Parts: sequence; C-alpha cells; structure tokens
Amino acid sequence: MAEQENIIVSTQGLTKIFPIGERKITVLKDINIQIRRASFTVICGPSGSGKTTLLNILGGIDRPTEGKIFVAGQDLTDKDENFLSDFRCSHIGFVFQAYNLVSTLTVEENVAFPMEWTRKPPAMIAQRVSDLLKTVGLEQRAHHFSAQLSGGEQQRVAFARALANDPEVILADEPTGNLDLKNAQKILQVFQLLKSKGKTVIVSTHDMAIRDLADQVLCLDDGKLAGNDE
Repeated sequence: MAEQENIIVSTQGLTKIFPIGERKITVLKDINIQIRRASFTVICGPSGSGKTTLLNILGGIDRPTEGKIFVAGQDLTDKDENFLSDFRCSHIGFVFQAYNLVSTLTVEENVAFPMEWTRKPPAMIAQRVSDLLKTVGLEQRAHHFSAQLSGGEQQRVAFARALANDPEVILADEPTGNLDLKNAQKILQVFQLLKSKGKTVIVSTHDMAIRDLADQVLCLDDGKLAGNDE
C-alpha cells in the first residue's frame, strides 16, 4: 500500500488513435507506466514515437482513446474539460518546446497568470513572481515582453510560469530542443534545482545531459513502450 501511495502518475493500457481522413493512426499503444513521487523521469524515442502525445495525456491536455490515466490521486480518464482545466492549473506545470508565452503580457505578468487564475492574493502573487524570476535568473527582465527576450530567456520564463502554483508534477517537452549549448546549460541548472527540491519531473528529451539526471527512462518506439530503465 505504501508503495502504491508513492506513485503519482500511472497509466493502464493507454492507447491513442488519431483519425486522419479515412485512416486511423495509432500513436500510442498499450502504455503501462508508473512514476514515483519526487522522481525525475525522461521519455526518449525518435521523432514521431509518441512522446509529446504521451506528455499531453499525462497532463490532461489530451484524452486517451483507450485505457486509464491517474495523476495525483485523480482518475483523469473521463473528467470533463472544466475539471481538467482547474486540475492542470493547480497540480501540473507545463513547459512547452515553443514556450507558449502570452506576447501581450510582460514577463512578470506571464508568470503571475496561473496564480491569478486560481485567485491567489495579489501580495502573495507579487512575492512569488519575484522569487521565481530570481530562481531562473531573470529578475532584471520582469517588465520586458517575450519579443524582447532570447529563446533561452523565454524558456526560463516558461519554467517560472510552470512553477507558479507549486505544482505536484512538472512536464517538459523537449525543453532544450531549440536552444544553443549555453542556454541549454541554464535549463539544465533549473532541472538540477527542481530535482534537489524533490519535485516530480517528467521530460521528453534527446538531451543526454538531462537524461543523466533521470531516475527512470521510458523509451518509446513507434507508439509502444520499448524500454523502462530505472
């Protein structure tokens, strides 16, 4: 029982099929995984193997065609979009490869947004934004817009935003895929900090430096789980 309580993410027979015209493409097939609390998990595999789709399902952005998905004690399989939106905002932090910052908001406004959604007190939000921007080394950029930032800086803002509501699970999709070596190393430092703080982190990546941090490596190949190294 204690071991089961230590599992924060699990899937049972997870399958995802996308209709493409008259065809059906199976992107994930019968995925069964368990991820422990306070662990660092890397999802690897070639392009098109289903990594991003798996992350989106784990985060409640997408739904499985078949199977079950459990995150932080909740069965997300059949929940409606209102529940999933609130759940994502409170329990899951996303870092997308394309950053997905709101271009009309400043850095501090982007980081504050998830906390405003959950109606945190303004003073608490201001302090949290300040602390997070210091954590990612961007306190001097608080009043800049995303167009005024480098790709690496935008990615670090995305991390600060993902951490805003102190989520139980952090999901990151190829977070260093668009970055040069210098900026990738700064993102690696953020991951090292998250791991030292005992966060549950799940990362899709080809970056071997990030993979070296992993407690568990899940390898996908053509939509199937090809390996699970712990």
